[in-house]
Formats: sequence, C-alpha cells, structure tokens
Amino acid sequence: MSSAALSRTLRVSASRSIQRAGRRHASHGHGPQYNEPSGYLFSEKPLPAGQKRVKEPWERIWYWGVYGSLGIGAVLLYYKPDTSIQTWALKEAKARMEARGEKTDYP
Repeated sequence: MSSAALSRTLRVSASRSIQRAGRRHASHGHGPQYNEPSGYLFSEKPLPAGQKRVKEPWERIWYWGVYGSLGIGAVLLYYKPDTSIQTWALKEAKARMEARGEKTDYP
C-alpha cells in the first residue's frame, strides 16, 4: 500500500469516527439543558416573615450522614493507636537500657 493510499485511508476512517461520535450524541433527541438563573440563592425565593422553610426529605439523611461520619471519624482518629517508628524505637531503647541496668530518666 502506498503512502498516499494509507494517508487517504486514515483520513477517511478519522472522518467516519468523528461523524459517528457526533451522531451518537445527537441521537438523544434532547436539546441542551440550561437552567435560567433566577437570582436567588439555590433558586429558592425568600420566605415571608414568620414562615419556616420546609426541608426536603433527603436533607435530614444527608446532614446525619455527613456530620455523623465526621464525628465518628474524629473519635476513631483520636483513639487510634500510636504505631510510629519513633514510639517503637523509644520503647525498645528503654527496654534495652533497663536490661543493662542503666538509668532511663534524666535527672
């Protein structure tokens, strides 16, 4: 196969793949989705005085899940055992010094 034929074949296959990709996305039948900005925070209108906001059903579950997991994570992190190499080396050095009969405390 000559280089001209090879380059033509590559161009044709590239253009076909581009056409297929365009058709795949255009076949949905849905237009582009755009939410018009309302100017309100989270698109919620301010409530009149004395009226409480009604929470959506998922909000309470989300708050308990997020803040509960943060609280549990903080407790677990606080009580995590110390497994650092420095702590192990200090204990090992003190044990060896006591085995030799040396003092481990600095007066």
